[in-house]
Amino acid sequence: MAEGDEDLPRDAKIVKSLLKSMGVEDYEPRVIHQFLELWYRYVVDVLTDAQVYSEHAGKAAIDTGDVKLAIQSKVNFSFSQPPPREVLLELARNRNKIPLPGTIAGAGIPLPPEQDTLISPNYQLAIPKKQPSPTVEETEEDEELVDPKPSQEQRTDMPQHTQRVSFPLMNRPK
Repeated sequence: MAEGDEDLPRDAKIVKSLLKSMGVEDYEPRVIHQFLELWYRYVVDVLTDAQVYSEHAGKAAIDTGDVKLAIQSKVNFSFSQPPPREVLLELARNRNKIPLPGTIAGAGIPLPPEQDTLISPNYQLAIPKKQPSPTVEETEEDEELVDPKPSQEQRTDMPQHTQRVSFPLMNRPK
């Protein structure tokens, strides 16, 4: 055994021998701890899933079928093969047939058209139109009939005329 192997746990020795069997001779010592962490997390995830499957089936304990099902679900969702090289090349060829849009020559940073920006006008102001008040001579009888505080119903009967105005943002001179 190499020096320092005596104080390593059994799992760390297994990881070290796996690395050696794969031809990995030079690595940092913390690589073993990282592999152990990955290994433990994977085992805990698989056993947790197996426990859920066992409870769903109404069993009192986890059996090998539950563990196999949990491993199979992990393999299906965790590890996937990339598409074949030929498929990727065909996709790249089809995508590269479409030319890139031309650049807009100009000074500074190219910006998108104004209609595509968030600073275009997106509001309207409601400005009430003032109606000319008719000039009517008042008499003493009219003054008595006029209520100084008209009720809400009387106010809603009056027509409301509003004019909608929007202001576009102006380009500032440079």
